[in-house]
Amino acid sequence: MAEHYLPDNLPSHIQHYIDGSFVDSAGGETFDVLDPVSNSNYATAAAGQKADIDLAVAAATKAFNEGPWPRMKPRERARVLNRIADAVESQEARLAELETFDSGLPITQARGQALRAAENFRFFADLIVAQFDDAMKVPGAQINYVNRKPIGVAGLITPWNTPFMLESWKLAPALASGCTVVLKPAEFTPLSASLWAGIFEEAGLPRGVFNLVNGLGEDAGDALVKHPDVPLISFTGETTTGQTIFRNAATSLKGLSMELGGKSPCVVFADADLDAAIDSALFGVFSLNGERCTAGSRILVERSIYDEFCEKYAARARNIVVGDPHDPRTEVGALVHPEHYAKVMSYVEIGKTEGRLLAGGGRPEGLETGNYVAPTVFADVAPEARIFQEEIFGPVVAITPFENDGEALALANGVKYGLAAYIWTQDLTRAHNFAQNVEAGMVWLNSHNVRDLRTPFGGVKASGLGHEGGFRSIDFYTDQQAVHITLGPVHTPKFGAPAAH
Repeated sequence: MAEHYLPDNLPSHIQHYIDGSFVDSAGGETFDVLDPVSNSNYATAAAGQKADIDLAVAAATKAFNEGPWPRMKPRERARVLNRIADAVESQEARLAELETFDSGLPITQARGQALRAAENFRFFADLIVAQFDDAMKVPGAQINYVNRKPIGVAGLITPWNTPFMLESWKLAPALASGCTVVLKPAEFTPLSASLWAGIFEEAGLPRGVFNLVNGLGEDAGDALVKHPDVPLISFTGETTTGQTIFRNAATSLKGLSMELGGKSPCVVFADADLDAAIDSALFGVFSLNGERCTAGSRILVERSIYDEFCEKYAARARNIVVGDPHDPRTEVGALVHPEHYAKVMSYVEIGKTEGRLLAGGGRPEGLETGNYVAPTVFADVAPEARIFQEEIFGPVVAITPFENDGEALALANGVKYGLAAYIWTQDLTRAHNFAQNVEAGMVWLNSHNVRDLRTPFGGVKASGLGHEGGFRSIDFYTDQQAVHITLGPVHTPKFGAPAAH
């Protein structure tokens, strides 16, 4: 094994950031943070409790009620957001290095994440300057207009896969809208989140607008969701956690935006461009170590090309380079944490009883330590199989044949999830009809996961609640108040007035 790579100036302790200062937990609680290559602890992090969430929410509430941020003109806020983007871009190499070290993401895939995060801030800076609200007129009688107001303190709970970039997806629209925020990043990957404070300070974000509390979901996350002064929760993560958040948010009727799990189909018809479909179907489940919500982890292939597809796909999967995340040649790195590694490996063993193993199936040779899983391909998987139905969130794929369009659609829709779908066919009519009938919040036709920030991002069924992206994100973080004015005489029934003679 090569010597274990350690980034320079690695912190040994990660703190909260509350009201403009780095602080430890009020009660001194900490948790250990490990890196997924050595599985050894490299730092402790402050473990947020209810008391810490209370302090962060109080700071965010004060900044919202008394500070300048919600009252700034859109152009003034946009200037700060663009400075944030500049600061993120200037730290790209450092960010990628820390993200790779903390999450096990291959360095070549981590490098793009900072630029995507910066683009999120630029996009919402442009959006708030260009935005206008509606006025509806009845000429000579009435005018109604919409007054848009930021809602207040937004609670943001983010996952451990591509953590920095996914944090930016929530931070950018929340801040652009004039809200203040409390961010609770995933406990497995707190390292890159700790960089936001310095970035925001450098950009001139007022004190108290951004607050960060590290900690476990059942402690810090739970306290944030239940806090009476947090009217909004945006959550990305696993479906059962989403259900818990839904229950806990009910008491105070919070606004919820939740992007949850997925088990997305990649449907390959016989007339597809087979090489392009294989490229996409491989990247779609093995990039980001398979730890991606939109992974096309069920590949459905028309029977007439099924054998050829399986053979070519498995040959490519066996050639995927698994190794040190910091090595530029690496295509699949280490899974984020030993707990998650154990879960994925348990599904690999289940798969051996549910499908025909074509590639992988265990730990790659020569990688005796670290959370490494060889890209694993199962064919002939029945639709009732667990590896067909359940989200694995790792480099494991199930391939299933179909006979006709109707069977393909039934298989695609035959799971509880509905986040994404990928469809490969040259038949234009079939492509659009299939896309409109598949139960998925997002569909890619003969394309791969390209993302336009103006479009709605979200899922149906067990994959989510609500949509983010573009104006839909602004809608979530703002109240739209309707203001009505009558022009001319007001005609109201005269209750209680003396009868006219």
